[in-house]
Amino acid sequence: MSTGKIQFAEQNGVFVLKFTGEIRLTFCSALDAAIERMFMASSFSSVIVDLTEACSLDSTTLGLLAKLSILHRQKTKQLPTLVSTCPDVTRQVTSMGFEQVFNIVTQPLGSLSPLNELPMQQDSEAAIRAKVIEAHQILMSLNEPNRMAFRDLVSVLEREA
Repeated sequence: MSTGKIQFAEQNGVFVLKFTGEIRLTFCSALDAAIERMFMASSFSSVIVDLTEACSLDSTTLGLLAKLSILHRQKTKQLPTLVSTCPDVTRQVTSMGFEQVFNIVTQPLGSLSPLNELPMQQDSEAAIRAKVIEAHQILMSLNEPNRMAFRDLVSVLEREA
């Protein structure tokens, strides 16, 4: 079980996702659903991802964040903001090429709107596998090192599907 949580808020079309602790595969269904809901909202104007209290993100989470960035750019023609004050987390996201797909800020945000915890969602094993494959394919599309790092994993998961 994950030792983290994801919280969210929306104010005047600005959506905030705040990650705390270790964010792992167990959050992928809830995070993907939240991303889809954000971009369908008529009030949507931008997204801020707050990683100031995160200590680690797995590759599926990173892939879903890359998906968020792609959808954000398609809708607004701008990059979303990612806030990371932890050197290890900042190194993790930059090693994936996130400086190309996010405006990375290393100073904490001011006070946020009241945050609500993203509820966990149950999905079938097949649905989770599909989300994991999609997330890693998106990471692979960011750069060659990611493509090399995740191609075998994606290949195995696709064969098992």
